[in-house]
Amino acid sequence: MAKEQKSQLEVLNALDVAKTQWYHFTAIVIAGMGFFTDAYDLFCISLVTKLLGRIYYHVDGSPKPGSLPPNISAAVNGVALFGTLAGQLFFGWLGDKMGRKKVYGMTLGIMVVASIASGLSFGHTPGTVMGTLCFFRFWLGFGIGGDYPLSATIMSEYSNKKTRGAFIAAVFAMQGFGILSGGVFAIVISSIFKSVYKAPPYEVDALGSTVPQADYVWRIILMFGAIPAAMTFYSRSKMPETARYTALVAKDAKKAAADMSKVLQTEIEAEPEKVETIRDEKTNSFGLFSMQFVRRHGAHLFGTASTWFLLDIAFYSQNLFQKDVFSAIGWIPKASTMNALDEVFWISRAQTLIALCSTVPGYWFTVAFIDHIGRFWIQLVGFFMMTVFMFGLAIPYHHWTQPDNRIGFVIMYALTFFFANFGPNSTTFVVPAEIFPARLRSTCHGISAAAGKAGAIIGAFGFLYLAQDKDPKKADPGYPAGIGVKNALIVLGFVNLLGMLCTLLVPESKGKSLEEMSGENEEETA
Repeated sequence: MAKEQKSQLEVLNALDVAKTQWYHFTAIVIAGMGFFTDAYDLFCISLVTKLLGRIYYHVDGSPKPGSLPPNISAAVNGVALFGTLAGQLFFGWLGDKMGRKKVYGMTLGIMVVASIASGLSFGHTPGTVMGTLCFFRFWLGFGIGGDYPLSATIMSEYSNKKTRGAFIAAVFAMQGFGILSGGVFAIVISSIFKSVYKAPPYEVDALGSTVPQADYVWRIILMFGAIPAAMTFYSRSKMPETARYTALVAKDAKKAAADMSKVLQTEIEAEPEKVETIRDEKTNSFGLFSMQFVRRHGAHLFGTASTWFLLDIAFYSQNLFQKDVFSAIGWIPKASTMNALDEVFWISRAQTLIALCSTVPGYWFTVAFIDHIGRFWIQLVGFFMMTVFMFGLAIPYHHWTQPDNRIGFVIMYALTFFFANFGPNSTTFVVPAEIFPARLRSTCHGISAAAGKAGAIIGAFGFLYLAQDKDPKKADPGYPAGIGVKNALIVLGFVNLLGMLCTLLVPESKGKSLEEMSGENEEETA
């Protein structure tokens, strides 16, 4: 069968060719603040896990401060990722069924409530405190998960062809500021408590090194995530539904034209007859589990899901547990030489410096270049450079652990973050919002994002165990021997190499309309 191009609906064409206007920036801020909160909430837990261990799992007479048992640490660090995966699938599907706007407020409400509840985690024993913390962080992750497909889809459907990639990437880039803010806020809070409540290092006074007031520190840090989410709740409720959902899914041509006439401040014809024609076209009625979807978009969905899956194995194994890497190379002082609040300060300082020097710039390099270089090349080169730096860290690993070479290690480690963000960490979020039909767009983005979170779970849990020393005596308390940091980094290098190969399945969407990419303005003729 041959394919013929149909004429585009006027309302959608108006969006495609619209000049960059104030409403574009408003949409970026509204959607972006959700992602700011997402990143803050997901990554702030890594700043306080050492503190939780000192407070709730202190062992009298131990030469090392208390630490979370392996199963508890895995649960605290990973439970939000399980919630996020579930939320991505559920809200992605719901966004195509009920509309983007209706579901958008739900996700934010869950995030606000769960952030506050996480900080209020209650109980009289360590087990009950950790149990309630995990419960609320699962639901926090569930709300965060919904933000992924909805924010990406809304931004892509609001954008013009010329700068769509930059706008979607800018929403995702707010994650960088979320990670940065988490580190800065933890530095501020720990510094205030340190100045008010003096405490000796652990090796001087084991029990006295953790002041009772330290229990407030982790709670304040977790609860702060509710503030930016709550601030954007009203703005989200006032956003109109996207014209593409209204016209192509809900089939309401008049409402789509009226909504976008207000947004674009121009008169747009409704064209109800053309909407009817689009609705009746067989190429616009196949479902997700049909052979027609497999033929048209099966390879695309496998490409977007597999690259996100592989990227997040590498990205989350670095990000959630970078404090352990810094400890291994001596960038953070030994735990026994610090009190509990000192440790929060030093871990937060390390995360803030990495975010400032590599994570944030990497995101915004993508924003600047994605509509010039294209999604495909940014993702391919990003995976390639991550592979190079992973092997560059791993093969001469002993060299990097020497005191004189530690700064070089940190620079190499920062560059892997830079090319993750000026690379597949950004593009895997952008592309699924552009290449699938409107009626399946949110669902397919949710599936791709959930595959990413499955990779994040493997990365977060796997690296925690894999990176343990080969000598059981040198492994962290309660952990079995692993393959060591060097071999774990080699494994991650091969994961990135596989991501390069899977990128070949992902089409380039630069400069094309959403309907052109998804085939919604094509009709098949014999």
